[in-house]
Amino acid sequence: MDLSELPFCQACGLSATRQRVVVGSGPAAPGLMVVGEAPGRTEDEGGEPFIGRSGQLLVRLIFEELGLERAQYFITNAVKCRPPQNRTPRVGEVATCHAWLEAQIATHRPAVLLAVGNVAAKAIFGFEEGISRTHGRPSNCGEVPGVATYHPAAALRGGPNVVDVMRADLRVLHSLGV
Repeated sequence: MDLSELPFCQACGLSATRQRVVVGSGPAAPGLMVVGEAPGRTEDEGGEPFIGRSGQLLVRLIFEELGLERAQYFITNAVKCRPPQNRTPRVGEVATCHAWLEAQIATHRPAVLLAVGNVAAKAIFGFEEGISRTHGRPSNCGEVPGVATYHPAAALRGGPNVVDVMRADLRVLHSLGV
C-alpha cells in the first residue's frame, strides 16, 4: 500500500465528514509508535493526532515515564478520519483503515508499540476483551512487541487512578525496550 495516497483516501463514509486525513507525525524510524483510536475535532482541524487535551496528557506521561519528547516517536490512529461527533469508530471503519495502519507499521518499523484505548488495542493486538483486562499485558503485533493502555480521555474523566495505571503500563512498555 502506497502511504503517499493516504491523504486522499475515500474508502469509507468518514471521508465525507472529515476536514482532512490525519496521517500521523513523528520520525521515519521511531523506537516507539503510539496508536490511538481516531482523530477528534482538534486533530481534524490541526492535522496531527493527539494535539488536544488528551494528547497533552499522553505526551506528558510518555515524557515522564519513558523520557521521550513527542518528536522522538511516531503517533497515529487506528482510524485516520474523525468520526462524526467524536463517536467511537465502527468496526467496518477500523477494518477499512487497517491496511493503512499495517503499512505505517511496516514502513516505520518501530521497536515497540503502544496502543491507547480499546479501539487501538483491538486493531493492533487483536484483543477481544476490553482495555480493563488487557492493559499492561505485553503482546505482539507480528514481531513488534507492545502494550495497550487506557486512552488519556479516560484518565481525564477517571482521574488519578487511571493516570497511575497508565504510568504502570508505560513502565511495562519500557521493559520491552523503549
